[in-house]
Amino acid sequence: MKKQDLKALLEEAEGKKILFLGKEGIFTTQEVERFLKKYKVARVKGIEEDVVAAVEHHSLNPVEEMISEDAYARKIPAYRLDEFEQLLSDGINDDELLMAIKLSNDQARVLRMIQNPDISDALFVKLLEMYQWHEEEEDNNDDRSVVIAVLTRYIDITPAERDQLYSTLTLKRLVREATDPRLLHALIGFPNYAFKQKEHRTTSLYEVIATSTYIDGEVIKRLLSLRNPKVDMYLAANPVVPLEQLKKFSLREEKSIHEALAANETIDDALFKMLLKKEKDVVKLLLWYQPISAERYRMVSGKITDPELFAELGKNLQIDTAVIEELLESGNIRLLEKLAGNRSMPAAALQALYAKQVNTTFYPLAGNPNVPVGIIEGFYANDKNDRNMIHQVASNPNTPEIILRELYGRDELEINKGLAANPATPIEILDVLKIDTRLRNALTQNEVFIEHHNTTKV
Repeated sequence: MKKQDLKALLEEAEGKKILFLGKEGIFTTQEVERFLKKYKVARVKGIEEDVVAAVEHHSLNPVEEMISEDAYARKIPAYRLDEFEQLLSDGINDDELLMAIKLSNDQARVLRMIQNPDISDALFVKLLEMYQWHEEEEDNNDDRSVVIAVLTRYIDITPAERDQLYSTLTLKRLVREATDPRLLHALIGFPNYAFKQKEHRTTSLYEVIATSTYIDGEVIKRLLSLRNPKVDMYLAANPVVPLEQLKKFSLREEKSIHEALAANETIDDALFKMLLKKEKDVVKLLLWYQPISAERYRMVSGKITDPELFAELGKNLQIDTAVIEELLESGNIRLLEKLAGNRSMPAAALQALYAKQVNTTFYPLAGNPNVPVGIIEGFYANDKNDRNMIHQVASNPNTPEIILRELYGRDELEINKGLAANPATPIEILDVLKIDTRLRNALTQNEVFIEHHNTTKV
């Protein structure tokens, strides 16, 4: 016989009793009794007359085990405690709960509710805002429980990966993946955890939040209130920060802020012009990251006289077509070399660049995936003994398969490094190359090989 739904049972149980076995869970005994009172149902701890159901914690002591067995023998239906707690959670009035907590400042209740997986994300975030951290204690159990509850709710972690819940780096991952500004706002209330990076550098929780493109006005306002120079720097580089705030940042005479603004693609022409007057490092970032329209190109041409600095424009991935045509007419060899390696250059521009026959552009051209196949074939035919050239050809995804197979046949380490990193290299060749441990780094850069490896592994 199918067991009755717990809610339906409660609705029909007026005047009856429910047996509770085991420890309290998310809800206290008093909270459970208040909930049952709505249905005019009593809570009991032993077998009595009119007991219509048993609610059991997953862990029972020996006495409770005996009572459970007795209830089973009497055909009293048993329900898991988490089933009952889900039902109780479904009936929570968010506003009433939040008001009660505000009036009582019951931090124990806040903690219990944060650990409740059955409440809505909206309520969960509001409870996070109400939790009071123990920042004076280095490793507080309650604080750790809150972090674990947050990670468990938002990060998909398998049982085998559960140790990640105890790493603050997973909190960094959460911020990277979070799309809810309310959650990001609540995370600013957390201690400013530090995350170790390469070369012994660190970044902080607040700094990572400041890089998120899902922050809204309220989050930005709260981050600004921290008056943290590094947080402000990351905000200055964030494309979702309003232009008005970026202009306020620009008034600061701080190189780090100017560099961040120079890398922010949403600045307007007025800010672009202002930053063009700053230090060389700031200007270099402008030339690399800012979309270059005809108007901005005129600003750059009129301001920058250093040919080496001007050549940095060749690395820019957002240059208007008309500007590219002008750049191709330049006599600045360093600029042409950088344009030759620029993967945003269209095939026609690379063809025109090749036609100029500037020898120092040949290597970067040979490695550019947008270069026409005919040019690659010409490089291969004419420079088979030039190791640098052949490495570029071997690593170019646009290189014809027949050439890649011929290069594999040469069995040379530098060539194989190029082949290992090339997503166009046939899989059967990559499967052989993976045996060579010297090619491991190159193979990890090859998205086709990684996908093949993961698929085969599964």
